[in-house]
This record gives sequence, structure tokens and C-alpha cells, in this order.
Amino acid sequence: MLLRAAAAAAAAHRLLVINPVRRIASLKVPWRRDEALDASINRDRRFRLASRLVREVLLSPGRRLLLRYLAKRRERIRLPVHVQTFLRRYPTLLSVSPPPNPVASPSPQLLSFLEFASRLQATHSPLLASRLAKLLMISSTRALPVAKIAAAKRDFGLPDDFLVSLVPRYPNLFRLVGDPGPDASGNAFLELASWDDRLAKSVIELRADREADVVGIRPRPNFTVKLPKGFYLKKEMRDWVRDWLELPYVSPYADTFGLHPASPEAEKRLVGVLHEVLSLSVERRMAVPIIGKFCEEFRLSNAFSNAFTRHPGIFYVSLKGGIKTVVLREAYDENGELVDRDPMIELKERFKAIMDEGHRKYLDELRRRNEMLQKERENATHNGTNVAKNIKEENMEETEEDEDEEYGYPQVDSEGKELS
Repeated sequence: MLLRAAAAAAAAHRLLVINPVRRIASLKVPWRRDEALDASINRDRRFRLASRLVREVLLSPGRRLLLRYLAKRRERIRLPVHVQTFLRRYPTLLSVSPPPNPVASPSPQLLSFLEFASRLQATHSPLLASRLAKLLMISSTRALPVAKIAAAKRDFGLPDDFLVSLVPRYPNLFRLVGDPGPDASGNAFLELASWDDRLAKSVIELRADREADVVGIRPRPNFTVKLPKGFYLKKEMRDWVRDWLELPYVSPYADTFGLHPASPEAEKRLVGVLHEVLSLSVERRMAVPIIGKFCEEFRLSNAFSNAFTRHPGIFYVSLKGGIKTVVLREAYDENGELVDRDPMIELKERFKAIMDEGHRKYLDELRRRNEMLQKERENATHNGTNVAKNIKEENMEETEEDEDEEYGYPQVDSEGKELS
């Protein structure tokens, strides 16, 4: 213990030799693309598009929406193809009634998924309640605006109706103040009803406790630094990171009002908060703007996102999908696969399974049509050009809407097989 304290004191002294404001602000680490983590985010592109499209219908009165109104929301949900085209490719997501006024509503598969989601969320309600309580405990006021929680609810696996299905079940943890309104956009706050010391331990501290149970000696809580292959820091930065890691760990649940905002200890607290928030998320990654919504409550500076690039061994910022997404490196393996799996990740996997089922049906139908067209083409060889022209026009009609290559959708050949 004495050696550890001496090392920490020496590290703090080395860090304080230079003016702290100049030191931290001047640290420059070049951003380098991580292809494996980028690919992991890119693989979810169709899932994100489908979930946004489905949400438009689920949030409509009676879970029914005229298809022409849904089509007008294409730009808002950032769908790169026509709504009708997307639904044709994934027919198991929504059911569409016949013309003249087609209406989109949940498919039987989607309704079954929604029932499964309710059961899974009820099963893991203690986990979700503790997760929500931890977010309130990180807040400097022990409270969060309901609107901000609602904006991040899917990142943390909370049910859409968490104010009804989750919060009332735990009156010892939560207290609702104000009127949230029907869509949780009102001026309401969710407060922590009572502090729970058992929850006031970060993932890093819990990991140290588990190691202590195994080896009998509790290691010092600290961050896992996992630089990607081929990534090297300049000597000045390596020395800074080494000394910074020697400083005592600052819990995101600790009272740190006395820290100088530009001190190495404040940086330790900042990284600790960001690490804990990402650890509480389902996929151990979040859009940077979503985290930014909590700047005031979590006492993060407006430049908090610079910490992600200052610590490339802890975080990675992806630019895929037109939005900055920060990833917790330790939660993913070298192939970009999530190894720190959250129980709520099963919802995403079930939803993607429904999408895959529908897409297989689409490809089978496309293959059947192409086989029929091929037979017609063979039979029309001796009947002039009229039939061949009609076949060509039909194929053109299909390809005019096809934006698969540009937007990451699978393409098929003349036999309906997916092209690599």
C-alpha cells in the first residue's frame, strides 16, 4: 500500500510540473480508423433503418398509419430507398392492407416480437431499475429530466413505457416530479428516492472486487487500455498516459465538486463517468450527441468528446452512419464482435431474425420471378422481339429503384442469388 501511494504521488507530481490547463488541452492524439469496429456499426445499418420505420407505425394511433403518410416520413427517418421498396424487401416487419388506401400495421411476427420484448424487460426489470438508478446517482443533482432519459432509453434497454412499467415498481429508488406528458416530453424529472451504496460501485470497481475474491488481493481499480494493432503513441503522450494511470481511480459516484476542472484528477473523473455510462448501455457504445444531452447533469464540459480521442486505448469514435458513435474498446474483440454481452441484446437479435426471415422470402420470390422470366425469354426466342422487350422493361422497372450497392443492401443476380 505504501509503495502504491508513493507511486501515485510521484505520478501526480510529474503531471503537475506543467500547467494543467496547457497540458491537457495541448494533448493531441491522431484519430485512426478501426476497420473492425466500423464494420460492427455498419452491419447494423439496416437494423437501425428498420427500427426507425417500425417505430413510426407503433407510435401512431392504434398502431396503424396510412402508407402514403409513412412514405412522406422517409426523409425524417433517413431511409435511402422508397418506403414501399424497403417493405417489399422486409415483408415480415409490417402488414400493408390492399389499395386504394393501404394502411401499414404491425405484422404477426412483429406483434409476437413485442410480446417477447415485454416479457424480457419484465424478467430483467431489477437490472434495468439498477441501471436507471445508477444514471441518477451519477447526476450531480441525483435527478434527470424525463425527456433526456426518454431520448436515451433504447441505448440502456429501458422499455418505451418505463415511466409506467418500471418506475412505479421501485418506489424505494425513484420519485417522479412534474407531468411528463403523454410522450415524455413534458417538464418532469425523475429523482433518486434513496441512495443505495450497493449500486454506488462502478464496473471498474466491481471488476477489482471480483479479482480480489479470486486471488485474495484486491488490485487497484483502473482502466483497461487496449490500443489497436499498429497504433502507437508519441513518447510525450505515452509518458502522460502512464503517469495519469498511476493516479488513484476516481469513482463516477464520488463527490468531486472540489476538483480543478483542468486537473489530471478531473480528467480521471471525466473518463470514469464516460466509461461507466458506456458500460451501462446495452451495446457498450452510444451516439456522442446522446451522451452530450447529459452534460449539465453529469458535469461534463462542452468539449467532453475530446476525451475519447485523448484516450484511444479506452474509447474509439466511429464516423459511420453519419453520426459520431463512441465505442468502449474493452467490450469488443479484435474482430469487432461484442464480447461483453448484455441480457437486453437479445431484443436486437430477435428483431434482426425477423428481418432476415422476411428478406429470405423476398429473395425467394425474386428468384422465382427471375426463373419465370428466363423461361419466357427462352420460349420467346422464335417469337420476335416484343416479348423480349417486355421482359427487358420489367427488369428495368425492378432495377430503377435498386439502390442496394450504394446503401449497403444485398444485390442479386439474374437468378436471384445474393452477390458478394
